[in-house]
Amino acid sequence: MCSPVTCKDCGIYGLCREVNGPDVDLRLLETIVRNRKVFKRGELLYRIGEPLRAVYAIRCGSIKSYVLTNDGRVQITGFHITGEVLGLGAIVTNQYMSEARALETTMVCEVPIDVLEAYSAEVPSIRQQMLKILSQEILDNQELMLLLGKKNADERLATFLLSLSRRFQKRSYSPSQFNLSMSRSDIGNYLGMAEETVCRVFTRFQDDGLIATERRRVQLLDQDRLTSIARG
Repeated sequence: MCSPVTCKDCGIYGLCREVNGPDVDLRLLETIVRNRKVFKRGELLYRIGEPLRAVYAIRCGSIKSYVLTNDGRVQITGFHITGEVLGLGAIVTNQYMSEARALETTMVCEVPIDVLEAYSAEVPSIRQQMLKILSQEILDNQELMLLLGKKNADERLATFLLSLSRRFQKRSYSPSQFNLSMSRSDIGNYLGMAEETVCRVFTRFQDDGLIATERRRVQLLDQDRLTSIARG
């Protein structure tokens, strides 16, 4: 089983803290979090069109979200790592507009939407925390649009790796060594690249001493040069 993130490094921590108070021991009190669930690799958290039941904080593991195009193809819209939150974007439509599938054995903290709405009515600052999470999702989507519209293959993969590095560091994990739970095919789908191109760029980065890889494990050896590549 994966190593769970601490409560203070979880994306939903701000919501829990607003309800329980800043000094509460969040390991003992679960006022908002009503359930913890474990999903095996490949299992779905929710499907497109299902009524919004809950939002989820990833306690450990990782999840991919995706939509289906008109011709039935899958378009990956995001990879979500330990400590991040899923499902808040469904509030506007009251149903999930994407599907979420576990990339590995994943534990999530489940916050029922009726519980979240009840507490947000009583504690206005919870809404501010929700807006912060949604704002980050907007920024992530803007970054994806820039990746798909302006950058070449090397720039796209360098940006992707550095983005993961920043997100892992934000959750108090190593920014230079982490697992890529997603396949090369999924990375290509997300970045708008062929799987073969993704493999070639990974190999080139490794040959140039920028990264080292061993199966799913990647180590960023020269983040300065990766940053230079990402900036074009």
